[in-house]
Amino acid sequence: MRSKDFPAVAALDLGSNSFHLLLVKPAHGELRVLEKLGEKVQLAAAIDDNRELSEAGMQKGLDCLRRFAGLLSGLPTGAVRVVGTSALRDARNRERFIRRAEAILGHPVEVISGREEARLIHLGVSHSLADFEGKRLVVDIGGGSSEFIIGQRFEALVCESLHMGCVGYSKRYFEGGKITPARYAQAYTAARLELMGIEHGLNRLGWQEVIGASGTIRSIGLACQAAGFGNGEVTTEGIAWLKQHILKLGSADKLDLDGVKPDRRCIFAGGLAIIEAIFDALKLTQMQRCEGALREGVLYDLLGRHQHEDVRERTLSAMLERAHSDMEQAARVEQQALAALEQVKESWQLTEPWQRELLGWAARVHEIGQVVAYYHYHKHGAYLIEHADLAGFSRQDQQMIALLVRSHRRRLDPERFEDFAGDSTTLLRLCVLLRFAILFHHSRGSQPMPKVQLKPAKNQLEVQFPAGWLAANPLTQADFEQEAKWLKRARFKLAVH
Repeated sequence: MRSKDFPAVAALDLGSNSFHLLLVKPAHGELRVLEKLGEKVQLAAAIDDNRELSEAGMQKGLDCLRRFAGLLSGLPTGAVRVVGTSALRDARNRERFIRRAEAILGHPVEVISGREEARLIHLGVSHSLADFEGKRLVVDIGGGSSEFIIGQRFEALVCESLHMGCVGYSKRYFEGGKITPARYAQAYTAARLELMGIEHGLNRLGWQEVIGASGTIRSIGLACQAAGFGNGEVTTEGIAWLKQHILKLGSADKLDLDGVKPDRRCIFAGGLAIIEAIFDALKLTQMQRCEGALREGVLYDLLGRHQHEDVRERTLSAMLERAHSDMEQAARVEQQALAALEQVKESWQLTEPWQRELLGWAARVHEIGQVVAYYHYHKHGAYLIEHADLAGFSRQDQQMIALLVRSHRRRLDPERFEDFAGDSTTLLRLCVLLRFAILFHHSRGSQPMPKVQLKPAKNQLEVQFPAGWLAANPLTQADFEQEAKWLKRARFKLAVH
């Protein structure tokens, strides 16, 4: 289904401070807003010292999703994208929350990396502002992380994400809402230390415009305006006045600033310390505000997948080029794997679009680890894919691709698949198809290959070659005989005739 055929499309941002839902109707190249909701959940505050998300915190988030879910009912697969950010990246028990959230929403939840979050924020900002030829610095202070991007038009040149956010810092340095000079100095110093790793690179690249894109920056800008500093932008003078004002008050409960909503008072000091550190580290004097941010970027990225460009394709192509991979072999394996999928998809229940995408991606990058070393290259490839920042891919996407790449040759360990809960059988079947396609093209195009017929069963795949072909090609026959032994250890039967 094309995006223009969707009744509506939606982005749901499960942030560390707030959950935001944006529901729009694509029409004539524009997005007409149908519904825009936001609710403070403060998921980051519900994570304990063991990085466990509390049951109470989960319930607060799930209750919010139940209120949002009615707006998503009836939207088809592909029309909704749900992304989790810093709090879900950090929580060790995130899968428990994700499974419950998916049951409520009826759509998958992706946990995205910090750099992917930064890329999407920049995309949302770029679509929300007038076109600008120069380089633009975009800053977003979230509940658990802060993102920094230097981009030009719609292209992000540098994406960085730091583990500092208004909820986390307020919880750590302003416990109980108490604001003192010593506590504020600790928060400011912690932020400056975080920034040390990126400030030189950002300053060296430079920019001509500075944009802030978050609720924290919006509230600070409005508070600056109410105090007589600017017209809603954040300024050094405004920050200095706000700092002295909140230190004089001494408590978050006493904060009563125009532009600062009551539910944001408890995290205002943490956000202010972070933005002061950012201004000092990057030598800023002012920062304009933008309403567009992550959820808008998620929507435009989603629509791009259905229209002119899927950034994931560009990401994989760039990765293959950097690794000097054999593009022709990758294309042969991908084509054969997808052709095999067509023969077995109904019997093996592999009819979902994401399953086809996953198999194609894994086939394309299965040799990526050879850039490290040929010995154990499947292990090297899995590590690279799982731990790289791959634009457009969620952490779950990368983990599943890495599993298929790790398992595409030699010993097949079924226990690795059990880590993926409800998708374990699906991933094992996709892995069998990938291994088949790789063996089928072991000759790397040096000989013509015949058409084969695949007959799937529950834990079995029968491969039928044309009569006499295997006897005439003993190396391929030996390949498949060895493969049958590997799969037998995984309690899977491969029969080749």
